[in-house]
Amino acid sequence: MKFEKYVHKGNQFLKELAEELGDPQDKDRAGRVLRAVLHALRKRLTPEEFLDLLAQLPMCVKAIAVDGWRIHESPDKSIKHVDDLVRAVIEEDRRTAAKDFGSEEQAKEAIKAVLRVIKRHVSDGEIKDIEAELPEQLKRFIEEA
Repeated sequence: MKFEKYVHKGNQFLKELAEELGDPQDKDRAGRVLRAVLHALRKRLTPEEFLDLLAQLPMCVKAIAVDGWRIHESPDKSIKHVDDLVRAVIEEDRRTAAKDFGSEEQAKEAIKAVLRVIKRHVSDGEIKDIEAELPEQLKRFIEEA
C-alpha cells in the first residue's frame, strides 16, 4: 500500500483548496468546507454519478466524501436551487458553519472555490455528466464556478 502517496496527494488537494478559499494556511477549514460540499453533492447526485466523480479525485478526498454515506439513498430532489445547495452545505458543516462560511453569500463563494478545485482534477466530460443530472440553476452555478 502506498499510504504516504495518498496522504501527499490529499494534502496537495487541501492546500490547493485552502489557497482558493483565500487562506493558504488553514487546511483544517479547507477540509471541513470540502467535506460539507461533497456530502451535499452526494445527497443530490445519483450514487452512480457521485462514484464516477470520486473515481477521479485523490484517495483521501474519496474517504472524506464517503464517510458515513448510505449509498442506497435516493437523490434529494428538493435541492433544486443554489440557495438549497447552500443550506445543505451549511447543514453538513453544522457546528463550525458560522466560522467556516459566515454568511450565505460567503458560503456560495466557498462552494464555488471547492467546485473550481474539483474541476481542475476531474475531466470536463464528468463535470458535464454531473451538470446533466441537475436542475438548470444548479447547472449554471457549477458552470460559473
